[in-house]
Amino acid sequence: MKVLELKNVNKIYNSSEVKVHAVNEVTLDFQAAEFTAIVGPSGSGKTTLLNLIGGLDMPTSGEIIIDGTDLSRLKPSQLIDFRLNNIGFVFQSYNLIPVLTAKENVEFIMTLQKWPQKEKQERTLELLNGVGLGDRMNSRPSKLSGGEQQRVAVARALASRPKFVLADEPTANLDSKSATKLLEIMEKLNHEEKITFIFSTHDPRVMKMAHRVITLEDGKVVSDEVREEPSI
Repeated sequence: MKVLELKNVNKIYNSSEVKVHAVNEVTLDFQAAEFTAIVGPSGSGKTTLLNLIGGLDMPTSGEIIIDGTDLSRLKPSQLIDFRLNNIGFVFQSYNLIPVLTAKENVEFIMTLQKWPQKEKQERTLELLNGVGLGDRMNSRPSKLSGGEQQRVAVARALASRPKFVLADEPTANLDSKSATKLLEIMEKLNHEEKITFIFSTHDPRVMKMAHRVITLEDGKVVSDEVREEPSI
C-alpha cells in the first residue's frame, strides 16, 4: 500500500553568491512498513530530502503527499499537527530534553496529544522495555550513554504510533555495538508495529540491514534498489 509520494520535488537554496539545487526532480513512492536507507556522499541531499518528507522544510516545487495529504497545502498550524500525529523523528544529536528523565522524554509527545495517563504510562513502559532501558527510565540524558540516549530517542519517536519514523544518521555518534543494537531494535519494531522507517545514512550497517536503498548524487536519485518487500 502506497503511503508516501514525492512528485518532481525540488529544493533550491539561493544566496548572494550561489544557487544550490539540494534536491533535484526527485520522484519516489514508499509503501507501508518499508525499512529504507537514503544514501550518498556528503552534500548529496540526503538530510534535505528527509526534512522535506518530514515537513520540517518545504520544497521549492513539486508535491509531497502522505496518505493523500499534500504537505504544501497545509497551513503552518495544520502542518505542526500533522507532524505531531503522523511522523516520528530520530536525530543524529539525539535532541532529548535534558531536564526530563528518559520516561518523561518518551511521554512528551503523548502528553502533547493528550493521551490518557494510564495508556501513556503503559506505552512508555512497553517502549523503554523494548529498547532495553526499562531500568533506566528515571535517568536524565546526562546520566545515559550515547547509545542509551539514542534508544530513548527511538522510543520517543515511536511513542504515538506514527506512520513514519525519519532517522537522520541515527548511528553516526555510536560505537559499533550500540549501533548494531539500535538497528536491531528498529528492525524489530518495524516488523512488529508496521511503521515505515526512512533513514539518511553513511553507515554500511544501516545499508546492509535496509530492505530498500535509494542513492542520491547532487540531489538526484541515481539508483533505487529494493531487496525485500515490506511485510504488512
